[in-house]
Amino acid sequence: MTTATSPRALEHPTRDQIRLEAVLHALADPVRLRIVRDMARERAELSCSYFDLPVTKSTTTHHFRVLREGGVIRQTYRGTAKLNALREDDLEALFPGLLDAVLTAAGAEAARENTPEPPTA
Repeated sequence: MTTATSPRALEHPTRDQIRLEAVLHALADPVRLRIVRDMARERAELSCSYFDLPVTKSTTTHHFRVLREGGVIRQTYRGTAKLNALREDDLEALFPGLLDAVLTAAGAEAARENTPEPPTA
């Protein structure tokens, strides 16, 4: 892990420390997957307050920590805001196509869940 150089610096795994099982664990939770989908859609650094999640603030903090420690996101402080960015380049270099495949599958699942069932005869 990269070590924190100041009290506001957060530890992140280096590219070589990112493990597939940690990435898959981070992406396996619906709330964390929602965060990653939002970040991929926006293609920008987003503050934690950007996300409207159906969980408490402490649970939100936990989800971001799992994503950061798994190597899925990078978090940095800018002033008082904690900004989040996907580590797309690192993930693509280590696991080519994985993030795109997960995001495509998650989008298809969300579309199925939002599509009303056709009436039965």
